Formats: sequence, structure tokens, C-alpha cells
Amino acid sequence: MARVEVVMPKMGESIMEGTVIEWSKNIGDHVEQDETLLEIATDKVDSEVPAPETGVLVEILAQAGDTIEVGQPIAIMETDADAAASATSGEKADAQPADDQQKTEAKEPAEKAPEPAPQASAPSPAPSGNGSSQPQPQAAVEGTTPPQREGSDGRFYSPLVRSIAKEEGVSQEELEQIEGSGNQGRVTKQDILNYIEQKQSGKQPAAQPAAQPATQKTKQPSGEGEISAGEISVDWPQENVEIVKMDRMRKVIAEHMIKSKQTSAHVTTFAEADVTNLVRYREKVKKQFEKENGFKLTFTPFFIEATIQALREFPLINASVDGDNILLHRDINYGIAVALGESGSGGLVVPVIKNAGELNLRGIARQTHDLANKARNKQLSPDDLVGGTFTLTNYGSVGNLMGTPIINQPQVAIFGTGIIEKKPVVRQVDGNDAIVVRHMVYLSMSYDHRIIDGALGGSFVQRVKQLLEEFDVNRAL
Repeated sequence: MARVEVVMPKMGESIMEGTVIEWSKNIGDHVEQDETLLEIATDKVDSEVPAPETGVLVEILAQAGDTIEVGQPIAIMETDADAAASATSGEKADAQPADDQQKTEAKEPAEKAPEPAPQASAPSPAPSGNGSSQPQPQAAVEGTTPPQREGSDGRFYSPLVRSIAKEEGVSQEELEQIEGSGNQGRVTKQDILNYIEQKQSGKQPAAQPAAQPATQKTKQPSGEGEISAGEISVDWPQENVEIVKMDRMRKVIAEHMIKSKQTSAHVTTFAEADVTNLVRYREKVKKQFEKENGFKLTFTPFFIEATIQALREFPLINASVDGDNILLHRDINYGIAVALGESGSGGLVVPVIKNAGELNLRGIARQTHDLANKARNKQLSPDDLVGGTFTLTNYGSVGNLMGTPIINQPQVAIFGTGIIEKKPVVRQVDGNDAIVVRHMVYLSMSYDHRIIDGALGGSFVQRVKQLLEEFDVNRAL
């Protein structure tokens, strides 16, 4: 036999694990070298894992939903045709389909949960007013459903966690009350072992309150004039409502946005810039640029160029926070927020221009164009999405004036640009005030107030405004 082990590939310096999304091949399938075996997901991007050699897939070691560390085996291939035929025929005879196995597990009664060990120092039941004893309230979660692959909230439970739960008599209802420390809140092996240890020691873990069904009415307050927010019915209408399940990307985005708000003290500063000179320059050179480079020149590279110049003068903006340390980055790795799908319905990614401070305007434009195309065509690699030190988001691309962007952790600032519009403004003409038409744009920057004070953040935005307003229309392309 000539067996080849397929391992979870390395996907970037900061990415240590990946989650199996879906297998493209089944056991027994012939696979050509570099043909896609499965799809995996990281916190940054989805990727395909190719077959390392031509052969037959004889064993799958990681199921959909499993999170595997980089370098760990996920499948076995057999490159010898005769050996592969023998191996797969034997395995198919013994194998039980995952769905059937799931049903079998569901039919098996849950083992009886072990009784908590008595506490030597536990207080005696408190006597009631009539002399009888009242039992102390129990924190145990009632339930007899065996551990399932997915909970009622859609959370995935790995085979290892389900196996431990079954052996220790932990029901599905109990599993769903355990706060998971794994990816996307999953219950890890350590989480369930900690739960069982507390349970067996008599220190029953406090159960998280289960979510009430949407149709369940909450009890109204009994006292006149008393209203409690927890007692008011907050049922959603049940008619004409479509329930859309979040996809993996939307869950990751939601997790990152909440984490950013919980991590950084957000402050947003605004300014309005007169970019008439910039607009005139682009209008003058855009045809020549497209002819020479094969793609259109947008306003984004100009905004990136101006902010890079300002970052050189305000290095604290190109930083990150690590505990009590401020990390000042010498390289400017510039992130660009790219919306996917029609009107951004496909989510948001932030590819990074590495060492953007070393590029001229043409280089910035080329990198911006290439990364945006790769993002929209789902061709980004994990390395394209890591290492950013500063980010730009352009909400003007869909016609918006201004916004308050959320910081892309672990960075400390994110710059935003609105739509460029013609506006009547007051200017000095021959020593007199006059109303003239100019191209104006709103600039904004959200920054981490833990290390960037208002004066510094405001000065940075004003410097970018100055650089844009003093744009040289006679500069070389």
C-alpha cells in the first residue's frame, strides 16, 4: 500500500486552525492531484484543500463542522489502485452513514447522570414557618435528550464532546446551557470536562436561562402601575416573517464587530474637505491611465496616498495595543474594506496592501484594483487578509455622505470617506466673500481613545484634509 496523509494546510502566519465546511469527495472516489478534496473556513477566508497526489480517498478523519489545527491529519488517500479498491470495499461494508448513525444515537436512551457527591459542609434545609423543611433550590438542568450533533440554537457539538457527554450522562439540554470557549461559542473538550467536574463535586454549574419560544407569552405585572422590562411581552409578529439563517461569514463579521466595540473605546471625528483640484486632476488623466494600465483610476488611491503621508507624520495612528503595550508599526499595511455581492449582500472583507508606504500612486491603484477583484471573485488567500495596520472604508461608493466605521481589530483607527458632491461654498474671491461651486467630501475617522486622544485624532484628520485640498494638479501621473 502507498498511503498518503492529507493534513490541514498552513493558511497564514496568524492562522492556527481551520473548520471543515464540506467534503467535495466521498470515500472511494478517485481524485486527481490538485483536485479539490474539501472546503475549509478560517476566521479570515474560505479555502479549498487540493489533493496532494492522484489516488483514491479511503478515509475521512474530520467531519463537516470539525475545527482542526494546522498540520493535523484530515484524510487518508491510497495511491495504489488495487490497495485502494480493497480498502474502500471493506470500509464501505462496515461504515454506517452519518445520518443513520445520528438517528441511532438519538434512539439510544441517555445514561443516568451521576449523583453529585454530598458536600460535607452543606447547610441543612431551612425550616419553614410550620416546622417542616423546605428543599434547597436545585441548579441542575432537567432533560433526557441524548447529545445531538446540533443544538436547538444551531450550535455544533463535536463527536468528542458528544461522546464524553453520553458517557457521563450529560443530556442535550445540559449541553446547550454550557458556555463554550471554542470557535463561534462551541463547547470544547475542556468546557465539558470542567462542567462534569463541577457537577460531580457538588458545585452544580449555574444554568444559563433557556431562550423562550417566540410564541410564548411572558407574564404581565401584577401590581398596579408597575411595569418591568422583563415582564413585558416582546413577541414578534408571526405572520409575513421570513427567517434567514446567518451564514458563516455573517456570523464571523458579527463576532468581530461586537469584539471591536467591547475592546476599544470608539470615538469618531469628522471633517469636510474641498477636493476640487483632485477631481480636476483625475478627470484630466483618467483616460491616459486606463489606456496604460488596463483599468479605471478611482478616487480611492488618492485617499490612500494622502492617509499614508499623514501616517508617516502621526505614527501613533499606525499602531496596535497588546495589553499595556503600544506597538508602533514601521510598515504601513493598508486594509481596504470591500463589500461583496449586490449592495454588499455577500458580506465584507478587508484585504491588505502590504508595505503600502513604499508604493507610488500607480502602485497603490494597481494593488487596490487587484485585491478588490480577487475579493469579489473569491480568490483571496488567507495571507491577503492578515497583517493590516490601518484601514480605509469608502461608504461614498454607494452614495452615502458620512459614517462612523468600527475599528478593525487589533488596529487603533479606521478612516472613512463619503461621496464627492458639488456644493455651494463661501470662498474669498479678490478679497471678497463669494459663493462658488466646489467638489466637497466628508472625511471621518474612528479611533481607539485608549491611546489616541481627541487632539491627536483630530489633527490627523485635519492633515489628511489639508493634503487633499492642496493637491497638485500639475503633478506627474
